[in-house]
Amino acid sequence: MAKETKETESKRTNGRINPYWFYLFFVFFIFITYFFNASQSTKEIGWLEFDEAMLRQGDVAKIIVVNKEFAEIYIKKDRLSLERHKDLTSRVGFSELSPHYKIQLGSVQSFEDKLTKAQEGFLPEDKIDVRYVTRTSWSNILSWLFPIFLLVLFWMFILRRMGGGQGGGASLFNFGKSTAKLMGQDSKSKTTFEDVAGLKEAKIEVMEIVDFLKNPDHYTKLGAKIPKGVMFVGPPGTGKTLMAKAVAGEAKVPFFSLSGSEFVEMFVGVGASRVRDLFKKAKEKAPSIIFIDEIDAVGRSRNKVNVFQSNDERENTLNQLLAELDGFGENTGVIVLAATNRPDVLDKALLRPGRFDRHIYLELPNKEERKEIFKVHLRPIKKADDIEIELLASLTPGFSGADIANICNEAALIAARKKKDLVEKVDFIEARDRVVGGLERRSRILSSKEKKIIAYHEAGHAVASWYLKNVDSLMKVSIIPRGKSLGAAWYLPEEHQLITKAQFMDQMCALLGGRAAEDVVYNEISTGALDDLEKVTKQAYGMVAYYGLDKEIGPMSFYDSTGRDERFLGKPYGENMAKLIDKEVQDLIFTMYEKTKGLLREHRAELEKLAQLLLEKEVAEREDLERIMGKRDQAPQSV
Repeated sequence: MAKETKETESKRTNGRINPYWFYLFFVFFIFITYFFNASQSTKEIGWLEFDEAMLRQGDVAKIIVVNKEFAEIYIKKDRLSLERHKDLTSRVGFSELSPHYKIQLGSVQSFEDKLTKAQEGFLPEDKIDVRYVTRTSWSNILSWLFPIFLLVLFWMFILRRMGGGQGGGASLFNFGKSTAKLMGQDSKSKTTFEDVAGLKEAKIEVMEIVDFLKNPDHYTKLGAKIPKGVMFVGPPGTGKTLMAKAVAGEAKVPFFSLSGSEFVEMFVGVGASRVRDLFKKAKEKAPSIIFIDEIDAVGRSRNKVNVFQSNDERENTLNQLLAELDGFGENTGVIVLAATNRPDVLDKALLRPGRFDRHIYLELPNKEERKEIFKVHLRPIKKADDIEIELLASLTPGFSGADIANICNEAALIAARKKKDLVEKVDFIEARDRVVGGLERRSRILSSKEKKIIAYHEAGHAVASWYLKNVDSLMKVSIIPRGKSLGAAWYLPEEHQLITKAQFMDQMCALLGGRAAEDVVYNEISTGALDDLEKVTKQAYGMVAYYGLDKEIGPMSFYDSTGRDERFLGKPYGENMAKLIDKEVQDLIFTMYEKTKGLLREHRAELEKLAQLLLEKEVAEREDLERIMGKRDQAPQSV
């Protein structure tokens, strides 16, 4: 019975008449009315025809002057059958009771004078009866009503569009209403905590809030209070929104979800009004949960630095949000979840305890967490027996949950494109290369000289990284253009929580291997090392100015974790220190470059063999690298 009731309500909702059909019907009615009036309009004649063909012939029964604008002529019934009135009686919709002819009057006084003069010599019983009436017709009403109606219809359409496409609720008087989507028992989220992998600590804290809503007495008997707000902070794709969806699926309470940008509107006061309306609805359904995604759209800092780019409407919305979270008004039973990947721009008053009591940081997953995430996303995929989750987790360091989901989907697409029945390991490897490096561009035409330079460039990276002990293990080298790059070297990186100075220096040498190989082989350099030089320069500045790894600068760091210095044009150090930093960075890069060139000269034979292999096969696998350069004696060292 309950199911039938839901289906009936759904049909009623789906069968609701769109108001635009009413507007269309009204316009159609107006046009039909005009057409009908046009078809029923009387024939218009002049004074001469009226005088000679009707008045002098004794055909006129009466004359009615309407609004002193025109005169309606009525013909006697026995004269309508005459030949001269045949065109009148043959018209569609002809009636003996309606006016038969019409004369436009320039002046009523002139018409009366002409009529009196024309009836001179008429017997009193033959003179025409003239009456005067004031009449309001539909055509007159519609003539001024129709333009107004079109103007109102146009503005209603514009306002509905500006209201964010909210259907019937986005009328002129609903701008201040909240646009949050309500998830209740009828529209429950299908995501649960089982779908959230690799976030054990974060899940524990969030599950505690869900448990508080289900069993409040267990906590309140000890004097504990429910947290008012929880802030999810982390890089994009780490599962902030997914965690909120899981809360919506697990909690048996109303769940309001919306984006921070939905508070910001072009009309003054709309954002604050929507905040008030949102919390009013949440309090009415308490206990309840509100989720605000990308809260930095409305919660930006109000400090003096942003005075020239401040937005009064955004600040008013933020002030109202602060008051609702923890003001004089009671906020009992409403928990606010928020997510952002830019906590540095949020206002301090928004982050303090009492508003957001808990800050949950979601970091990029480690190897074990990536294995759990792969298991979740591999559930719906028909995979072959050669799939090794351990290998997939090792090949994806620094990948977020969203990146892993993308790799699984790309692998399935690649297998389907090849008409396979199962997704194999090679499809996942290709999908990983596709996500990291971009799509292969075999159609890109390169000259033989350019291809040879690229081969030596990639061989230089491979040889340098192979003989440096603190560089990750090399898996594959390719000179097939992919994305924006003309070649690539694929590594199997290990995860480090700390990086030593020796590791930094070996990584810089591996990055400079391509340019050094061009210099050693051709005694000339090209523009192909742009990306490598950018990474090397950033690493060098990080070592010198941030991590305190330079002897001359010493244990000093000019890193700003708050991000405030970025808003100023100046640097947090003087001109002399800036010169010293630049000099140390330049010396460090030149030293690493000369070290790399020396290493490639020492192993010039291996460099030549690998370059020739790349020119022949375009791709060198791990087995090819071991055959040319031997087994790697020292594996990368972890800290």
